[in-house]
Amino acid sequence: MSIIFFIFVTSLLYMVAKAGYKRMPWPIFHPLLLSPILIIGLISLMHVSADQYLDRAKFLTHMLGPATVAFAIPIYKHLPVLKKYIGTIVTSITVGTLMAIFSSFLLSMLMHLNNQFLVSVLPRSITTPIAIEVSKDIGGIPTLTTVFVILTGIIGGIIGPAVIKRFAIKSTIAKGLALGMSAHGVGTNKAMEYGEQAATFSTLAMIFAASITVLWGKFLIPVLVSFIG
Repeated sequence: MSIIFFIFVTSLLYMVAKAGYKRMPWPIFHPLLLSPILIIGLISLMHVSADQYLDRAKFLTHMLGPATVAFAIPIYKHLPVLKKYIGTIVTSITVGTLMAIFSSFLLSMLMHLNNQFLVSVLPRSITTPIAIEVSKDIGGIPTLTTVFVILTGIIGGIIGPAVIKRFAIKSTIAKGLALGMSAHGVGTNKAMEYGEQAATFSTLAMIFAASITVLWGKFLIPVLVSFIG
């Protein structure tokens, strides 16, 4: 099967899943959850291995990088507000990344996950292309990390708005930062419902969280890994 075929089929299944989610917005029908299930079913019926599929559809994976860089555009539009709250933003996102890593570490320990699974879970709270690179650096399984990133995004995208409503959070900046930190790309998509400013700060949170977690991948995560032997 050609590269074009797999790119077309992957895009088509995602659009089908997205259309289905609009009609029935249930968590099980979220396109980031449903479309991989559809793809797995399809390649199984076609007797195509996962490695073959990944090799032919890798163009879509490569597009994650440029898509992430493109988030700089809305940030530039809101630069004055960013400068005003930069201290608060950096502090809150730094604390958020630490909470994400330590909560992942402690839950993994409680569930008695083996070391490689545990290491693969730690970068789950950042955007996929950077999480993959962090996972490689710390000895994790990038594919498994991607799964955890997607699940974190979906769960955060579902729970986040409910938490915002429960605590009556009014600030669009706070809404954006919370969603971007907790649910990265999915959270940013959800933040758009609160307006452009919320989406911008969600994007900012996602980028800052990724950058800070890269540093933790060099200094903090190796310490945690050495702790478990």
